[in-house]
Amino acid sequence: MGWHNGLQIQLSRQERRQIDKLLSGGVQPVWVVIGALVLRQMDDGRSTVEAGAGVGVSAKVAWEIGKRYREGGLERAIYDAPRPGQNPLLEAEQGQRIIAMVCGPPPSGRARWTVRLIAEEAVKRKLVGHVAPETVRILLQSHDLKPWREKNVVRGEVG
Repeated sequence: MGWHNGLQIQLSRQERRQIDKLLSGGVQPVWVVIGALVLRQMDDGRSTVEAGAGVGVSAKVAWEIGKRYREGGLERAIYDAPRPGQNPLLEAEQGQRIIAMVCGPPPSGRARWTVRLIAEEAVKRKLVGHVAPETVRILLQSHDLKPWREKNVVRGEVG
């Protein structure tokens, strides 16, 4: 059953009391409140589309909350929700390898590193499977590196 088909749930009396207590209590993380509100709406017979719209999330998000409820109960549905924010684009070790590469001389025939060259070279040297130039730009910015500027160019023979 896909998320677009809806999902019906029925809370127990105790679970309804838990949700009421949670919603009338103190400060809670947003995703916990959203999960609780979606479950209340679905328990009242609303579809995932209606419950999502009533709370301000997509039908897919409402369906995922309902699915977690069916698989693991109230705790899983509202407390084990995916947390906001993205996973890092690079693992720390990958970022360190790219920084080390940039601190060395650019490839033969190139006067200096550019963001695009760094991204291409990181893949070519198998430091990462894929990296976007924007990710490289953010990485360099976080380390206050500007390898395309004259003062950052590595000069001299390595030997």
